[in-house]
This record gives sequence, C-alpha cells and structure tokens, in this order.
Amino acid sequence: MIIEGRSLVRSYGATPALRGVSVAVDEGEILAVTGPSGCGKSTLLHCLAGIMRPDGGEVIYRDQRVSDLSEAARARLRRTDFGVLFQFGQLVMELTAAENVALPLLLAGTGRREARTAALSWLDRLGVRDLADQRPGEVSGGQQQRVALARALVTEPRVLFADEPTGALDTLAGEQVLGHLTRLAREQGTTVILVTHDARVAGYADRELCLRDGRVDASGLGLVSEAAR
Repeated sequence: MIIEGRSLVRSYGATPALRGVSVAVDEGEILAVTGPSGCGKSTLLHCLAGIMRPDGGEVIYRDQRVSDLSEAARARLRRTDFGVLFQFGQLVMELTAAENVALPLLLAGTGRREARTAALSWLDRLGVRDLADQRPGEVSGGQQQRVALARALVTEPRVLFADEPTGALDTLAGEQVLGHLTRLAREQGTTVILVTHDARVAGYADRELCLRDGRVDASGLGLVSEAAR
C-alpha cells in the first residue's frame, strides 16, 4: 500500500461531501473512483492529494500523515511525490507547452536547460513534441490535455491524481489521453487515482471504488471486468 484514506469526513458548510470514506491503494495500482455527480469523488481525490484537509479522519502516504502537514508542506509534496491532472488541464495560458511542462521542475530548483530538456522529452513521449513552442490557446483541447499530462508526469511522481481527465474531451481525444496515461503509468510503476463518472474510462483501471452520497457503495467495489477494458 502506498496511500490510504481512513474514515474521511468533509463538509461544505452544512452539506456533507464525505461521510467516513476509507480507501487503500497499492503501489502501481490504477484505481477508478466512480459514482454520480455530487457523490464526493473529487472531494476524496482532493483530500488524498493534500489539496484540502478533511474535517475528520486521516490521509497516510508512506507512513506520513498528509492531513497533518502544513499547506506549504502539502504543496511541496505535490511538487515531488504527487502529480495532479485536472479536467481542464489548468495550463498557464501565457506560457508555451514546453514552459508549462518545465514549470514544476523549475519550481523544485532544476536548472532551465535541464528542465526544458526533460519537458521536450515528455512532450515527445506524448506525441506533442511539435507543439513545444505553442501556447495552449493555439492547440486543441486534446493536445492541451496531453501537455497537462506531461506536466503532471515530468517530476516522475509516485502517485498521479487525475480528476475527470477526459471530461472536457470528445471520445477520440479522451481515448488518446487515457491510453497515454495508463501506458506511461504502468511503464513507470506510478500509482493512479482516477476520478470519473464514465464507465468507459473506469474500464482502464485495475479496480473501481464507487461512491454514493459520500459513502463507499459496496455494490460497486471491486475489480474492473475484462469486458469493460
């Protein structure tokens, strides 16, 4: 096991989002977190990634209590051990593709030349090396998301958190992003926690955790069937 959430509770005002959710993820596993809109999927991911603190329960990453860390320490963890891929990529529009991908390395203290070389290598692995000097507004949504995936993986994180990574893409572009994501994760042994409401996307995972009304739905918990792959 590499990361675990224990009895996680989180509310937004008077509205509960997580009601005692527990999950343990093995190293190198690809876990799909599924369920209807508003069931707590993204909140669970944000708690596990240290983006937000749970109101109750704890998050353990390699014997470290992430939920007890300061905001600065959690941010450092996301620059080193964790990678995050959001639905809309959240690229910096003023930067080129190569500059976006190099950004996490630069923030971690890597030299500019080394960071750019690594960025170009990752763009090449994702089939968008020719977009290195273009800005996000000059390329398609699917290409933007591949650049965002390169940025999430450039630090070679131990855990990649992907929140609806294909939700804004058409079927073909979504399949391409998922294919790259799962292939590269398996090649590197990266653990992936993938939030989705799409059964087709969940079919790329090793296991599925289904949430409903802020709780684990035991009827939707288990291995993803081969038929879904």
